[in-house]
Parts: sequence; C-alpha cells; structure tokens
Amino acid sequence: MEVKEEKTIEVTVDKRHIVSLGERLYTESIELLRELVNNAYDADAAVVRITIASDRIVVEDDGSGLDLDGLKQYFNIGSEEKVFHPRTPKYGRDRIGQFGIGKFASLAAAACFEVFTQQNDFAARVIFDKTEWEKSQDTWHIPCEIIFPNIKRGNGTTVVLSGLSKSFDLEDAEKRLSESVPLKAPDFMVYVNGRRLLSQSFVGHRIPLLEGCKHGIVSGEIVITPSSMASTKDLGIDIKVKGVTVKRDLFGMETWGKVIARIKGEINADFLPITSDRSNFVTDSDQYREFLKIMEKTVGSIKKTLGREADRRYDRRAGQAVKDALRRIHKALAINPDLSPFGPIPYGEEKGIGGGAVLDQDKASKDIEIQPKESDTAARPKPRKKRKSNPLVKKITPNAIVRRMKMGDSSVSVCLDFFGEFEPECFSEGNVIYINRDHPMFKRESKRSATYTMYVARLMSQEISLMNETRSPRLAFKRQNKILKDAFAEEQNQSS
Repeated sequence: MEVKEEKTIEVTVDKRHIVSLGERLYTESIELLRELVNNAYDADAAVVRITIASDRIVVEDDGSGLDLDGLKQYFNIGSEEKVFHPRTPKYGRDRIGQFGIGKFASLAAAACFEVFTQQNDFAARVIFDKTEWEKSQDTWHIPCEIIFPNIKRGNGTTVVLSGLSKSFDLEDAEKRLSESVPLKAPDFMVYVNGRRLLSQSFVGHRIPLLEGCKHGIVSGEIVITPSSMASTKDLGIDIKVKGVTVKRDLFGMETWGKVIARIKGEINADFLPITSDRSNFVTDSDQYREFLKIMEKTVGSIKKTLGREADRRYDRRAGQAVKDALRRIHKALAINPDLSPFGPIPYGEEKGIGGGAVLDQDKASKDIEIQPKESDTAARPKPRKKRKSNPLVKKITPNAIVRRMKMGDSSVSVCLDFFGEFEPECFSEGNVIYINRDHPMFKRESKRSATYTMYVARLMSQEISLMNETRSPRLAFKRQNKILKDAFAEEQNQSS
C-alpha cells in the first residue's frame, strides 16, 4: 500500500470526562478526604489536620511539600512517579496513591480546589477553579502563583476545598477515615476538627495471622468479640493494602448465622492488585487466588475457635444445671430421710444445705477415682447388693463434667460424659451417677434451658431411688416421684 502523506492525530481527553470519571470512581464525597490524607502520607507527613466546616474543608500536612516540578507532577493524570519511586525517602513508607485522579474528582464536590505548598525556599499557590476551567476550550492552564515562603509554616501542603456542593458529616468522616487511612503506621497522626483519629480496636478472643506465599506476606488479626458486643453494622473482616481498607469480606461465613456479627478484625496483604477506584481487588489474578487459599485456612481456625467456645459455654450451663439439681435433691432428701440411701441428712446449716459443698472437677482426664469410702458404706442403714460394674467407665474423657456433694456423712458424685449414642441415658456405680451426654434425650433436653435442671434432677433422683430400692422398680419409681416433688416444691407453689 503506497503512502501518500503522513500525519499525526492528537489524542485528547474531554475535561468533562475527567470530572465524570472522578464522580464514578469516588461515589461518596468522603472518599475525597481519604485521597487527600493518603497523599499526605505519601509525602512523609507526620501530622495531618483536617478542618470540616459547612462551606469549606481544609487538609493541612507537614510533609515534604512540592517544588515546581512536583506541582506539575501532582496535576499529571496517571503519573508513574509513585511506580518508579514506591517508597518515601524519609520514613520509607510504601506509597498508597497510584492513579492521581482524586484531586479532579474533588471538583464533583467543590467549586474550587486550592493547593498551598512549600518546600524549603520554594512556595506556591495553585487555584483550580471549576468554573474558569470549564470556560477554557482547547487550552488548559491552571493558575500557579509563586509566593514568598513562610518560615513559621515550614514544609508541607495545604489543600482547601471551597464552594461545597455536597455535605460532609463529621461523625461519618471520622469513621470512614479511621478505616481507610494508615492510622497504625508509626510517625503518622490524623486530626479531624482538633480530635485525633484512632484506629479501630476490638475486645475479645484474638486469632493472629502471619503467613507467606510466593507473592508476599498476609498478616493481621481476627477478633471474636463477646456476644454482648456483637454488631450487624459493618459485617466482615477488613482487607487492607498498605494500611488502607480496600473492602470488607466474610469469606463464606455469611452462612453461619448471627454469630458472624461477632467476627471482626483486619488482614493486610500489600501484594493484592486493586481496581482503579480502590474499592475492590482484581479477583481473577493469581495473587488474589493465593490470598483466598490462606483465608480459607483462617476461616477454618475461626470456626474451630467458635466451636471450642460453644463447648465451654455448654459445659458451664451443664455444670450449673448439675449443681442446681444436686442442691434441690439434697433438700428433698433432708426433708425425707427415709428416701435417702446415705442416711439422715442435716438441713439448713449455716454453710448451706446440710453443710454440703459442691466440688468441681471440670475437664477431668485421669482414671475415674470417685468411689464410695468405707465410712460411706458404714453410714448406710441397710446393706444392699453391689451393682455390677459398667465396663464403660474405665476412664472418663477430658471433657467430663464432675460435681460432688456431701450428703450427711457420705457424698454423691455426678459425672456428665460421653458414653455413646446407643448406651444408657444414665447409670450408677457406687455413689457415682453417670449421665450420658451422647444420648439423644440428653442432647434434646440440654437445649431447653427452662427444663434443663429438672431433666438432670430426674436422672439423678432415678439412680438415687434405685440405690435405696433395688427389689421393686415400682417402689423405686414412687420414691423418685416424691424426691422430685419436694425438690421442685418452690416452682410448684409459685405456679399454683
């Protein structure tokens, strides 16, 4: 193909598209403040002061400031300056900014964008007026005034947004900035209307994370907060890149129910590629896939921790139910000494019911040693046949719950443990009553807090009645009814 003439075609960008692009990238006005604060961080600022008023916003920092070339670079869209120099010279910070369009997006919320900057003996003021800018057609020249430096002010940059067309709520600004700027970085403080912003902190069980992959390090901490502090607001774990929250994610935990309101924390993964609006990650990247593998393991750890916590809470409820049931049966046997296989039981002493004491042996892991003493046997009014030892009880598990109460000169112990789904609901050896936590009835009744204690008391009174009467099950059943009736006499009187 023969070339007749060679020309060049100028590639231009409509100024209106710059503002439009900014509005799309920064859908919320508060994100403009985030960009200005992070620019100050990239400039090695130690202190950033933000003043929010009804008609203007001022963001002032004590960073390195800008010279004339720096100002030109500042207003250059898509500059690769931060790509070539990813770390700051003074503090060695990983630079956050990347695309350089935040300042133009400011025109979507303000009529005028002014920059005052000073670097050593250079100082300048740049006025970026939206009205004047829109009047220009083919040319785009931003006014820049070189001024005398202010020695008292020192190096740094001040940005003033005036002629606001959108409102900025002070409380919302503080909250969003605390999430989206690197407040935990050393030598960096941010103040909003004179009050210092502090990074989020949570109280609860902490699960630290530090794991590497071929792309970099994933670090952070997950916190399982107490139930009283659960909040459905801002659900999920913060994922941060260079100290800034990009998004919040639940990583599949949304199917766990209301417990997810207790899971908080933040994860740092600086190697993750982010979208141009900094609101999400490039999810089809190899980096993100590696990150998800690590988070899958982390979610597994969270699930195990919640399971252990549920077990502890369940054990406390079970222990309390046994303790309460023992006290009630103690009272009933004191009232009905003829029903007691342990002999007469004192009632109403200063130390409590019969002076009895409940001894806790939670999580016992040794061989079961709760056997009747010789004095216990001697104290019984009637000799009885020794019941056949149950081969199940050779060793109790580490999760066994054991409670013991003194009954006159003897004592009775109750052991809640796992004996198998198809094994008896309860049984006894000597003065030890065993309750099977694997039994379907126990699993069902343990979920009913209103009748949990009564259920445990029924099993205990059943075994105690059998200790005293082995020849006639019907008579033992009658004795059990009497014990239960007197054990829960208070509730019966209240209901009537």
